Amino acid sequence: MPILKTPRGKRILHRAPRRTVAVMARWATTPLGAREVTRLLIDRRWLFLGLLLGLVLQLLPVPVGLTHEGRTVLTITAVATLYFITEAVPLPTVALMIAIFQVLLLGIAPNDVARSFMSDSVFFIMGSLMLAVAIVKQNLDRRIALFILNLTGPKISRIVFGVVTVSAIIASFIGEHTVAAMMLPVGITLVRLSSYSPRKVPGLAALLMFSIAYGCSIAGIGTPSGGARNAIMMGYWDEFGIAQISYLDWMIYCYPMVLVQIPFLTGILLFTFKPEVRDLTPALSALREQVEEDGPMGGQAWLAIGIFALTLLGWVTISGQIGMGTVALIGVTLYLSLGLVKWDDISVNVNWGVVLLYGGAISLGVQMKDTGAAEWLASSILQALTPLGAGHGIGLSAAVSALTTLLTNTMSNGAAVAVLGPITLNMAQHSGDSPIVVGLVTAVSSAFAYFTVVGTPACTIVYASGYLKTTDFLKVGWRMFIASFVLILLMSQFYWSLFHV
Repeated sequence: MPILKTPRGKRILHRAPRRTVAVMARWATTPLGAREVTRLLIDRRWLFLGLLLGLVLQLLPVPVGLTHEGRTVLTITAVATLYFITEAVPLPTVALMIAIFQVLLLGIAPNDVARSFMSDSVFFIMGSLMLAVAIVKQNLDRRIALFILNLTGPKISRIVFGVVTVSAIIASFIGEHTVAAMMLPVGITLVRLSSYSPRKVPGLAALLMFSIAYGCSIAGIGTPSGGARNAIMMGYWDEFGIAQISYLDWMIYCYPMVLVQIPFLTGILLFTFKPEVRDLTPALSALREQVEEDGPMGGQAWLAIGIFALTLLGWVTISGQIGMGTVALIGVTLYLSLGLVKWDDISVNVNWGVVLLYGGAISLGVQMKDTGAAEWLASSILQALTPLGAGHGIGLSAAVSALTTLLTNTMSNGAAVAVLGPITLNMAQHSGDSPIVVGLVTAVSSAFAYFTVVGTPACTIVYASGYLKTTDFLKVGWRMFIASFVLILLMSQFYWSLFHV
C-alpha cells in the first residue's frame, strides 16, 4: 500500500485503519445496529406514538351508547388528527391510511371507500385548483393583484386589510371555496414579486395566504349562499316548525359579525406573522411594468374571463342541481378544449396530494356520521357540560360553539351542522332558550375551522401553494378562535336578542 510523503498524509493513512476497526468493533457489539434503530424511533416518534395511541384506544372497552364501529372511527380520527398536526408522515399519506383503516378495521368494501373519496366536494377542490392554474396562465392574477394594490397602496398592513376585505365581501355571496380558488393566484403573485425566492419571505407568504383563507372563512356566514351549513340550519328551522328565515333576515343577523371580524382578523395576522418586507413599492412597480408589458387584454384573456364568469354563475345558479364539482370541471374542460391552458401546465402545477388529502378527510367525516360516532361525541360532551352551567343561556351558547368548533376541525362544516343541528335545537327547546339563537351559534361556529389544513376547503386550497406548514394553522388558529368565540357570545347575548329570537 503506497504511503504519502507528507507527515500529514502518513497520519491520515495510519489513522484510517484504526477508525475502521473501531467502527467494526462497535457494530459487532451492537446487536442489529441498535443505534440506527434508536435514531429511527426518535426521528419517527410521532408515527409510532400515533400507532400506539390507536392500539390503546382500540383495546379500551367500548363506551356505553357507542358502537364498536363508532369507536373505531373515533380511533382513526384521533390518529389522523395527530398526524395532521405533527406531520409525522406526508399529509397525503394520512389520506391513504384513512382508506386502508376503513377497509381493514371497519370492513367497508374497497369500492365504497373509493366512492367516498371521490365526492362532488373533492371534484370541486380539484377543479378549483385547475382553474387557478388557468387564471395564472392568462396572467389575470397580475391584473387583480394590481387592482388591489392600487386601492390599498404598498404598505403591507393595508394590503393585508385589502386582501381580507376583498376576499370576505365576495365570499359572503358566492361561497368561500370559489373565492379562495380565485384569490390564490393573486396571493402567489404578490409573494413572488416581493422576493426572488419566496422561501426567503415565509412571514409575508403566511400573511397573504391566511388573509385569503381566513378572509373567506369569516365571510361564509354572511348570507345563506355563503355556505351549505347556512342552508342546512335554515332547513332545520323550517322542518322543526321553529321559523322560516329569509335571505335578508339571515344577512341582518350575521353580516355585522363579518364586518367586525375583518379588522380583528387583520390585526391578529399582523401580530402573529412578522413580514420580512413591510413596503411592497418595488413589487408594485414591477407589477405595473409586467402588466404594461402584457399590453391590453387580448381576445384569449377576455375569453378566459368569460369562462370564469360563467363558472361563477354556474356555482351560484345550477350547482344545487349538478354539483359544484361538476360546474368546476365544466370550466376546466372549456379552458382545455379552447387551448387557453395545456394539460401539462395543470398536471405540473396542481398539488394532487391536497386533492387526495381532502378526499380522505371527507371520507372520514362520512363514517363519523354514518356510524353515529359524531352524534355520540356531541351528546357526551354536552351532557358533561350541563352540570357546569352549560345547559342554558350563555353557558349553552359557549358549549355549543366549542363543540361545533371541535367537530368542524375534523369534518366538513356542512357535515358538522348536519350532525349537531338536531341535537342543539332540541337542547335549546328543552332549556327554554331560543332555538334560532342556538341554531345561529351552531351554524356560525362551524366557520371556526382555523386549526387544521382540512378544516375548510379554503384552508386546503391555500395550503396547496406550498408556502404554509401545518403548525402555522395552530399558531394563528387559537388566536382567531378566541376572538371569534368571544364575539359570537356577545352577538348571541346582546345583538340577536334584540330581535326577540
